[in-house]
Amino acid sequence: QVQVTESGGGLVRSGGALSLSCTASKRTASNNGVAWFRQAPEKERELVAGIDWNGGRTFVADSVKGRFTISRDRYSGTVTLQMRDLKPDDTAIYICAVARGAVYSQNPNQYQYWGQGTQVTVSS
Repeated sequence: QVQVTESGGGLVRSGGALSLSCTASKRTASNNGVAWFRQAPEKERELVAGIDWNGGRTFVADSVKGRFTISRDRYSGTVTLQMRDLKPDDTAIYICAVARGAVYSQNPNQYQYWGQGTQVTVSS
C-alpha cells in the first residue's frame, strides 16, 4: 500500500501564491504518473495538473493555465504544484493522486492511490 501525503495548503489573499507538495511512501511511485485534482463544495472533482513519471509530459487545466505549474523531483519523488495569482475560484481541497501507470490520465479511475487532500482558501 502506498500512502500519499500532501502539504502546503493554507489561506491566502487573492493574487497570492502557494506551493503544494505531494510525496508517496514508496519509491516505486516515482515510476508512476501523478496528478493534482481539486474538489470545491458543490462542484465536480477537477483535474488541475498532471505529470508523467519522468516529467517529460505535463498537463495543466485551462482554468489555471499560466498560473499553475507542475513539476517533480526525480531524486526525492516529490511532485510540486506551484500556484500564483490565486483567485477565490481556486478555493478547494487539492488532492494528489498516483496513477496506475507511468503517465498521467484525464480519467480519475486510472489513479490507484489518493491522498487526503490539503485545503487551499483564497480570500477576495
